[in-house]
Amino acid sequence: MLYNSLNQMKAKNLDVGKYADGQGLWLFKRNRIFGKWVLRIAINGKRREMGLGPWPDVSIVEARERASEARRKVRDGIDPIEERAKRKRKIERLTISKAIESCFVARQAELKNEGHAGRWMSPLNTHVLPKYSNLAIEDVDQHILKEMLEPIWHKKAETASKTLNRLNLTLQHAAALGLDVDLQATMKARALLGKQRHTVTHIPSMPYQDMPKFYKWLSGKSLSATLALQYLILTATRTSEVRFATKDEIEGDVWTLPADRTKTRKERRIPLTNEALKVLNIAKTGNSFSYLFRSPQGKPLSDAAMATFMKREGYDARPHGFRATFRTWVEDQTDTPIEVKESALGHAVDVGVVGAYQRSDRLAKRRVLMEQWAIFLCGC
Repeated sequence: MLYNSLNQMKAKNLDVGKYADGQGLWLFKRNRIFGKWVLRIAINGKRREMGLGPWPDVSIVEARERASEARRKVRDGIDPIEERAKRKRKIERLTISKAIESCFVARQAELKNEGHAGRWMSPLNTHVLPKYSNLAIEDVDQHILKEMLEPIWHKKAETASKTLNRLNLTLQHAAALGLDVDLQATMKARALLGKQRHTVTHIPSMPYQDMPKFYKWLSGKSLSATLALQYLILTATRTSEVRFATKDEIEGDVWTLPADRTKTRKERRIPLTNEALKVLNIAKTGNSFSYLFRSPQGKPLSDAAMATFMKREGYDARPHGFRATFRTWVEDQTDTPIEVKESALGHAVDVGVVGAYQRSDRLAKRRVLMEQWAIFLCGC
């Protein structure tokens, strides 16, 4: 058995090749001047190679010491290669900025439009990254989180909660990477910050009694934002669903929303009334772009376009509030079953065992309801 077969002079004079020193230690020479030390060991029954440093920077004596230490760890049940990798990862110190970016990329496919609108990152970009981007994620504790969120905890309660939730997801992501993070930090931070002094306020809506007059006034406009508002009202859909609506989603008198554009993550068919089709025809006229309701550059309407128009015209109601207007009208003026009412808003109503057996999306029944709504709006 070879043991300490190399010495400094012999190693220096060796040609290119692999040379054993003994007990699994090898010198790999790539030329007469430079090489590297490699230890061949068996870990959990598998043969592995562990680099011990460059030769001649690492001398024969030091290479033997490193090899001896690695063999000792193997005898103690420790994987020296994995241990070194973990130590290296820790030295690199993943920052909050990098951890958030990595978490966002991992979750991007789950987000609407794959997060392109930037809403997931928005509170983090505003309230976390400007000051804390270079802080190591492993150094984040409840005190750091309290310091981050205290300025907005009561003044901007919803934003603060979203920020804390996303930081919690980031800590979970960092833990999955093998980093030593405190997964209870957000819970502890909530205890330190206390209960939020925040009253939930509903998005302002318009009384349904005022809708026929409003819709008639709206129909006299010719802006992309007003056409989008008409379509939104007639379909009782969400603003993002209308803003990103494309021509290829329309087939006949049915608008099909792909799963990645719905809140329930399931494909949704929406019946289009004659009035809705009329609005679509106007939106398509002279429109060579893919989006039905677009900016002059052919991009989707901005997130604030419809709301800005209503505010400028002196209305307190906001676009999303028309869904509440529609739901109140349905409740007061029709005898529609609860399942159809909720389905018309795109809410999940068939869950659990019921959902396993009930496969209909109630398109025909919803079409009758939406026709009633259109007739009410048009006053005919």
